[in-house]
Amino acid sequence: MSVFSRTAYLRRIAAAYIGSGASQLTFWHGIPRVAQDFKKDELGSYYMRFDEKADYSAHLDPNGVPMLDYRGTLGLQYNPIAIAQYALGNHTLWLENNSPERLNKLESATQWLVENLKPNQHGVPVWGHGFDWEYVERLVAPWHSGLAQGQGISALLRAYQATGKNEYLEAATKAFEAFESPVDQGGVIYTDPEGNPWIEEYIVTTPTHILNGFIWGLWGVLDLYLVTNDERAKSLWERCIATLSKNLHTFDLGWWSLYDQSGTRRLPMIASRFYHSLHIVQLEIMSQLSTETAFADHATRWATYTHNPIYRTRAFAQKAMFKLLKY
Repeated sequence: MSVFSRTAYLRRIAAAYIGSGASQLTFWHGIPRVAQDFKKDELGSYYMRFDEKADYSAHLDPNGVPMLDYRGTLGLQYNPIAIAQYALGNHTLWLENNSPERLNKLESATQWLVENLKPNQHGVPVWGHGFDWEYVERLVAPWHSGLAQGQGISALLRAYQATGKNEYLEAATKAFEAFESPVDQGGVIYTDPEGNPWIEEYIVTTPTHILNGFIWGLWGVLDLYLVTNDERAKSLWERCIATLSKNLHTFDLGWWSLYDQSGTRRLPMIASRFYHSLHIVQLEIMSQLSTETAFADHATRWATYTHNPIYRTRAFAQKAMFKLLKY
């Protein structure tokens, strides 16, 4: 990152963390919660609750689609992941109260997903982000994401279930093409030297295996199988389950969880308190969706880390240092 962009980055994150008003963090950092009524073998309520996100109202476009304020030079932006989570949250609440308002919000968001699913330079239909982003390397617009593809599919399929409109099913099926293509051909799948498939949240030169993005993306694969009985989705789900169960220990520091496998040896990218809590919730859900014992084991172990004040302080300090020195 150049000196100029480093300065701009630090100003932006300072404004987001300590500035007044609603920033993008207002949307992202809710309380991770398991949806108690999700179904293992059929599409129903989403696996996590997004109640706070469903009620997001800080910045909505004229069609009622959420936009996030990234502050600095980025300002207001559409984020396909946020739009999918807004849709999913409203779908859950619609199931509970059958409110026309919730259904309208679900459709406003999923209609945006239909209209903005576009082929990338490799011809693969993806949801592109219209702004550059700082990560291991700079993500240049319109970058796409395995997380966005998965949650977009999950939202579209629930809109299809709620309304019966085929355009939602057709868009979800198109979006799955990204899961059939490797990252170097415009998709979101990286296959490691051992033959394990990884769903990559951020597409960078050396894949980094972001844990929360892998799991959220994988739920979209499962949802497509539940609705369409597509054997390709079933096969990818099973192979990714094996990938995760075999490699989950590599995200365990013995006192906290890693956010990714970016390979920064002196200062690894550990999870923030929010993402560590998210990992635990995601693994609790994974333990119900599969028979792999590793998910429940790690969820329990990582939960004990959060109860240790020394671990929490160490995690906070190391994450703050990483933010200041890296990205």
